Amino acid sequence: MLDRLNQTLEHIEHRLDGSVDVAELARLAATSEYHLRRMFSALAGMPLSEYVRRRRLTVAGAEVLAGRESLLDIAVRYGYGSGEAFARAFRSMHGVGPGEARRTGAPLVSQPRLSFRLTVEGSSSMRYRVVDRPDFTVVGLKARVPLVHAGPNQAIIDFVRGIDPQVSERLEKLSDQEPRGIVAVCDDLDPSRAEGTELDYVHGVITSADPPEGTTVLPVPAGTWAVFTTSGPAPRAIQELWRDVYAQWFPSTPYRARPGPEILRTRLSPDGTEADAELWLPVEREQN
Repeated sequence: MLDRLNQTLEHIEHRLDGSVDVAELARLAATSEYHLRRMFSALAGMPLSEYVRRRRLTVAGAEVLAGRESLLDIAVRYGYGSGEAFARAFRSMHGVGPGEARRTGAPLVSQPRLSFRLTVEGSSSMRYRVVDRPDFTVVGLKARVPLVHAGPNQAIIDFVRGIDPQVSERLEKLSDQEPRGIVAVCDDLDPSRAEGTELDYVHGVITSADPPEGTTVLPVPAGTWAVFTTSGPAPRAIQELWRDVYAQWFPSTPYRARPGPEILRTRLSPDGTEADAELWLPVEREQN
């Protein structure tokens, strides 16, 4: 999988002055657009679209400083419809406009070319299982929150703290399917998975019971799920588990991510510093 991802990076380099078609990149990577975006974001730490934008502006910046072509010609070549649009994008990355950069030779920001490599440490093994599930229903309370890659998500903390404990207790009693108990469900994530993009967060249970009044109902179709478990400091262990699934597990297995909610069941220690967690991700086998 990593070899195919590196082929897509090479393809991007040859298309910086043209159109970069994500469908074509997914074909080169022999996977779906959805999985490619998820994989790239997890491995690179930035959305695929952001990487392409930053590489274009890096190459364009070098041409601006070289001074051989007009700024408008450079802007058009790299996909900007006007000099003003190019100047805004250029300033957002480099902190200086293209005209001033050319006049003063100001230092610019560079986005290096990426190359993916698998590092095998062997310090621990990943605990997982793959299960096929019939359709099921999540019932709970929903909020729209920003995505946070590292550290506590204050929006989620505030939302959960605002839920009446008696409501949570009533919900927990409805749980009758795996993963049992109160779960955190993330759905409708932006494909880029960029920091700060919004998602639906559901604090609820998986149940066949009738939903209580005032709750959100999320139907989940039948499919295959990869289930991962971890223990460690909260929330770091959970965030590192998600990272390792995309950086290590997906590249070494015949599975890819498919659209669907991500489900997390967490059990915290009495002081809230340690967590035992089970992460359910919707997956499908890669097509040969």
